[in-house]
Amino acid sequence: MKWLMTRFSLALVLTAALLWGCATATPRKEARGPVFYPPLPNAPRIQHLASFSTAADLAKPQSGFAEFVVGKDPKEKYSVKKPYGVGISQGKIYVVDTAGAGYAVFDLKNRQLSAVAGSGGGKMSKPINIAIDGDGTKFVTDTGLNQVLAFDKGDNFVRAYGVKDQFKPSGVAVSGTRLYVSDLKNHKIHVLDKTTGSTLFEFGKPGNKEGELSYPTNIVIGPDDHVYVTEIGNFRIQKFTLDGKLVRAYGEIGDLPGQFARPKGVAVDREGHIYTVDAAFENIQVLDQEGRLLLFFGGPGGNREDINLPTSMVIDYENAPLFQQYADPGFRLEYVVLVASQFGASKINVFGYGKMDGMDYKGMEPVPPRK
Repeated sequence: MKWLMTRFSLALVLTAALLWGCATATPRKEARGPVFYPPLPNAPRIQHLASFSTAADLAKPQSGFAEFVVGKDPKEKYSVKKPYGVGISQGKIYVVDTAGAGYAVFDLKNRQLSAVAGSGGGKMSKPINIAIDGDGTKFVTDTGLNQVLAFDKGDNFVRAYGVKDQFKPSGVAVSGTRLYVSDLKNHKIHVLDKTTGSTLFEFGKPGNKEGELSYPTNIVIGPDDHVYVTEIGNFRIQKFTLDGKLVRAYGEIGDLPGQFARPKGVAVDREGHIYTVDAAFENIQVLDQEGRLLLFFGGPGGNREDINLPTSMVIDYENAPLFQQYADPGFRLEYVVLVASQFGASKINVFGYGKMDGMDYKGMEPVPPRK
């Protein structure tokens, strides 16, 4: 499978990576036909399914997905302003809004949009990221409170994790009875008891050697029960066991495919493919477990499928059937990939991974390295 990509300009990318909040995007263009990666007549792997962000965008009948999420009533009470974290569970999309001091809930089944700000000890200040447990409990990192806040299935505040000066949390992941929290201030991962909040152990320390961390942002636990951490300070992803032992590192600073400038969101599918969004390159790269680039898609702009200053992502299998109706009739979804962007017309993009009927697929092959 051959993929075409314009060579990144490292100087421009690194400059953009240092400019927080300065990204802009052109207005959204009119909807086109289905968008595939790679484009037809190649055998596509990814299709852009839908995008949505503000109440005004969602109220427009620009796509079936817009009506599906919010219904045909344009009187929306909330619009996503500057998202970071995104999650999906039991037919609901959860979007952490750093400018809205809470998270939005898109109920796909009941076609309702609502917002959760929390109250009392659970009133959010500057929420960043989210992880959702199997029972529907949401864990939200808050860099204003320097805590992780837990909300139950009904979005009621349950408890807070973290005491004064313990950490500056960014990413959060849950595995069994453990809560994994990435610490931007101390450059480490805290592993907490999910029930008591007590620290079980920590791993990582400031530095650039393998096993060391520099501004760890996002964290996810893959289907292989390993911990994947992105670092914007070291321009890479690191893989650890659940007990914090280093397995390997992926990527390095650079302007070539498979290299990074500002990696943030990370997700892993059941076959071990590692998805990473880069806030500087503004695309999504997919690596295999050996670190070889398999494919890449997305980019900045004003089309529905474009991503502008992307921050986080999530892969989901269970809710994929809800999105099949938005796929091309011949394209069969295996899972969906949700990507949050802080700028541009499309704050949340939904991509589907699958196969087109009647086309030959030989498996994802590494992209040949550039000479």
